[in-house]
Amino acid sequence: MKLSYKQRLFLYFFFIFALFTMGIIVVEQSHVRDYKTEALEEKLDAYADMVNASLIRPGSGLQELDSLMTLLPQNIRLTLIDKQGEVLYDNALKEAAQMENHAQRPEVIASKGQGRRSDIRVSASNQQAYLYYAKRFNNYFIRVALPYDVEVQHFLKSDNAFLYYIIGLFALMLVLINFVANRFGKSIAQLRDFAQKGGVEHVEFPADELGEIGAKIAEDYRQLKETKRTLSLEREKLLQHVHSSEEGLCFFSADRTVEFYNGLFIQYLNIIVDDSNSDPAMAFTDPSFEQVAAFLAEVDEQETYFETQITKQGKVFTVRVNVFESRGFEIIINDITRQEKTRRLKQEMTGNIAHELRTPVTSIRGYLETVLEQPIDKNKEHNFLTKAYNQTLSLSELIQDMGLITKIEGAPQAFQLEAVSLLNILESVQTDLAELLQEKGITIGWDVTDEVVVNGNRNLLYSIFRNLTDNAVRYAGSDVKIFVSCYRKASGFYYFSYSDTGVGIADERHFNRLFERFYRINEGRTRDSGGSGLGLSIVKNAIQFHRGKIVAKNRAGGGLEFLFKLPE
Repeated sequence: MKLSYKQRLFLYFFFIFALFTMGIIVVEQSHVRDYKTEALEEKLDAYADMVNASLIRPGSGLQELDSLMTLLPQNIRLTLIDKQGEVLYDNALKEAAQMENHAQRPEVIASKGQGRRSDIRVSASNQQAYLYYAKRFNNYFIRVALPYDVEVQHFLKSDNAFLYYIIGLFALMLVLINFVANRFGKSIAQLRDFAQKGGVEHVEFPADELGEIGAKIAEDYRQLKETKRTLSLEREKLLQHVHSSEEGLCFFSADRTVEFYNGLFIQYLNIIVDDSNSDPAMAFTDPSFEQVAAFLAEVDEQETYFETQITKQGKVFTVRVNVFESRGFEIIINDITRQEKTRRLKQEMTGNIAHELRTPVTSIRGYLETVLEQPIDKNKEHNFLTKAYNQTLSLSELIQDMGLITKIEGAPQAFQLEAVSLLNILESVQTDLAELLQEKGITIGWDVTDEVVVNGNRNLLYSIFRNLTDNAVRYAGSDVKIFVSCYRKASGFYYFSYSDTGVGIADERHFNRLFERFYRINEGRTRDSGGSGLGLSIVKNAIQFHRGKIVAKNRAGGGLEFLFKLPE
């Protein structure tokens, strides 16, 4: 059975005061016994002096002792012992000369050094218990003894009144101890109950120092519990963030023990390392992480951050290491393949734009310089200005197409959606390009009814078919037939085929890059044909805006065919 704090406290004080009380009783009893024994010894000492006075009178002898005994109490035993321990006289035994030597009696031995000494023991002569008192004189020892009977024992026994007083005082102290234990135990019990109930209840502590301590502990406990709850919530948020992060994260202790990691870290790690498994410690041993391992081996307090790139399996990863104050650290792996591709595309696009602008700007500058600096006739001047004007039209078309692509990618919300009839779009394209189609001998037809209505942006849908037709006009050749058909309707989408009977693309490797910006199959011929080089890129972006996809292929009977889908 487990004792309460109050019970333990009571028992502690009980044992302490019990020992204290027993000590007082023992000491008091000893002092009283010594005092009464000393009183008896004083009386026996007086008898010994009387005997000695009788023996030293002139003409006295041992026979005088018998007369002296009549003056002493009847129960007194008198023994006269010489220096060698021989018994000269003993009133209890008449044949004293036959008694054994008393030199080794305890009281005799002690009186040799101290002059006198008492002892309580059983007599070896008559087997009776005595209180012996021996006193040394010049040539002998006088020993006076009282029978150690009930009367003497009662005399030496201490008074019980003090014992009763001590016991009563001890009982009173127990009451006080119980009161104090209650005071202490109540505060401790309240604090225990508060802790066991999780601090959900308000506890009133006593108005004393211990109560103030308990109230402070309770308040600190509430704050600690609230802090723990807050930290738990924040930790949960952090773990959710780490798990949903698009970066691979792993935390290590100072001795490189894995503390926590998310699944993306293992996924990226298995792409990078040669032996795939689920142990994050591979980051310290695989050759791909050699620079990371070297940094961690030499890390100091000044340098706590390291970053590098690893290219593996056609992907590019950044690896970052952050070292904390505890010397633990985190390793972050991020797949930047798309960002790197975007960066390269931006570089290529910048170069392409500069390349596309260079030719028309150079031509415009040359024509204008000739007109301004050279004396030429009016017809030639008009011809140069016309060519410069045509080049500005090419620049304007390029800028317009670039702006459209940027708007589709960067601000798609700017395009309003509505129900658009594809038949009306095709008729508008045919009307707008009628002159060019007639010049090239190109005819356009379709199998699209007025029931084909697409949920989209009218301008972007127009740009799809306009740019596909422009592409056919420029590159398909002469006497070409263009045909557009809606060959299927399923799952909320219309499926279209846009084909021509032109020259097609001889090298099919070009199909993978056909929709890239400024990509040219035949650089020289494309320049002669004009155009911004962004037509098919606009087509792809416009179709993707409408949640569709487009692919290109060579047509079985010759020419190109574009297959794509648009939403109802």
